[in-house]
Amino acid sequence: MKHLLFFSAFLILLSCNRERRDIRNMEKFEFQDIDRGYILYKPDGLPANSPLVFVMHGYGGNAEWIQEYSQMNALADQHQFAVCYPQGRRVGGNGNTHWNAKLDLSTIDDVGFLSALASYLQSEHNLNPNKTFACGMSNGGFMSYTLACEAPNTFKAIASVTGTMSGDSWNTLSLSPPQTMGTPILHIHGTQDNVVPIDGSMSIDGGWGGAPSVDSIVSYWSSIHNCNAIDTLFYPQNTTAYHYHSDTDSNKVWYYKIDGMGHEWPEPSTSYGVVASEVIWDFFSKQ
Repeated sequence: MKHLLFFSAFLILLSCNRERRDIRNMEKFEFQDIDRGYILYKPDGLPANSPLVFVMHGYGGNAEWIQEYSQMNALADQHQFAVCYPQGRRVGGNGNTHWNAKLDLSTIDDVGFLSALASYLQSEHNLNPNKTFACGMSNGGFMSYTLACEAPNTFKAIASVTGTMSGDSWNTLSLSPPQTMGTPILHIHGTQDNVVPIDGSMSIDGGWGGAPSVDSIVSYWSSIHNCNAIDTLFYPQNTTAYHYHSDTDSNKVWYYKIDGMGHEWPEPSTSYGVVASEVIWDFFSKQ
């Protein structure tokens, strides 16, 4: 028993040390008495009341990695918006960084953290509360959907790349009145994604809780937005885009299905006909 207690204490200490190293070169924001890390990118001369975009890394990733991988800073320079890359916390002593998108991986309040950080950045840097958005890759995409369900007053639209809704968020979705969940949704996914399968066959093991098919998710959100038609766009390589719209708005639900793509973020160097960051900003800019 003493050995078990010692080992548990050692894992907690190890986790704390690793988390401190994770955010060593980042801006700090205290939430629930714990320093959380983030990177904020602001183009030179950014006007007051500019948009703010959160970009979240995947499971095991970090803020610096997704900043480089997404190449969102270049778009921020071009279109004049700020970008926040928050840092997820670790699961257990030797665990990976993650976002708690209503998963069984941890009890960390990431909805509270991201919402509080957004409010702080809006106030501190004079950014637009009505133009604050969230996107992410993989587990960061899961978290974006959770924010759409639980923090729609803070994050006005979300985008998910290779992520999906957690089983818990999906199963409890029907308990929330549709009129309170009118968050615009963009989803980008590959047909050959074996990590987060597009068909909803993701395992319930490991704390992930399974996930529905992407088609089911898109169909549900399009019904929330009262969409009654689809514009289908075909790109030169492997991408088909579906823009669901109502009689008055065609920019509430977009779905980009990429044939043959795996678990990745479409970049300029890939041959899918679209660049994820460009599509994301195009979508956000129309909200």
